[in-house]
Amino acid sequence: MHAVSPKLTDWLLQLNQLIRRLQENGYKPTAIAAREALANVTRALVSPGPDIAWVNDEIIHGRDYSVPVRIYHPDPEQALPVLLFLHGGGHTAGSVSVYDPISRRLAAATRHIVVVPEYRLAPENPYPAGVQDAYAAARGVFAALQARQLPFVPQLALIGDSAGAALAATVSARAQHDTALQIAAQVLIYPSLDYSMSLPSISENGEGYFLNSNRIAWYFDNYFQHGEDRRAASPLHMELTDRLPATMVVSAGFDPLRDEALCYLERLQATGVAHEHLHFPDLIHAFLNMEQLVAEECALTYRRIAGFLAEAASGQLA
Repeated sequence: MHAVSPKLTDWLLQLNQLIRRLQENGYKPTAIAAREALANVTRALVSPGPDIAWVNDEIIHGRDYSVPVRIYHPDPEQALPVLLFLHGGGHTAGSVSVYDPISRRLAAATRHIVVVPEYRLAPENPYPAGVQDAYAAARGVFAALQARQLPFVPQLALIGDSAGAALAATVSARAQHDTALQIAAQVLIYPSLDYSMSLPSISENGEGYFLNSNRIAWYFDNYFQHGEDRRAASPLHMELTDRLPATMVVSAGFDPLRDEALCYLERLQATGVAHEHLHFPDLIHAFLNMEQLVAEECALTYRRIAGFLAEAASGQLA
């Protein structure tokens, strides 16, 4: 019988017991608690990332908001391609600081200049603020590197995990019709792609595997505060054409969002978009934030992402 990885079972048991105790004591989800929870898990289970030669901050000026970004350049004497990393956290949690060790791993593994926006979060800044910030960062990232006098190859790829993958996929979908924004590739890690929560894995994996379906619903209620059409805002249901960039999708078998990733891959196949799929049948959502528990799987993920981006940068993806 298919089962979650034994590397995760003890940790999940302790986590679920903690959640039950908190609920019995009157726990109420808040943005503060969500942000602390993701930060604490990442801090406990992901060791500090590798040294990167040049790490500094910059500002990308959007139409309505100036987006802070952190730049990780692994070799500031060499022009490298650019990877815009949109972190996860349900559009409510996560930050540049929380994701620093993952950003460093991405820069070291891929030999890309990794740029991480501190995009605005809900509930203080609901939809579409995060999308606007992600798009502004994508359009302005080269200017930010020029402002810092950093050498770079003017080739942009996007990467995001969970809600950050939703932002990446949304930017890619919009860029299909924007001649000023050319995206070479996108990497979507256990992506959130369907805000309607309509696929079977939402209920199948909706309890006991770190990301629960009721938490997803709470995140989305934070994000959509003005009666927006959630289906229309979902990357899974947006128009996809052959102008979409080559795409790598990473998925996990015990993730409530699993089926969204699989359905998106089916649409890529039907549209003729070059794509690659890395699936871990026994892992759960957000496993990169749990690296000490599943170190081999995380290392493989970084290697596969690096290989995919290298092929995209060299034009080898058909």
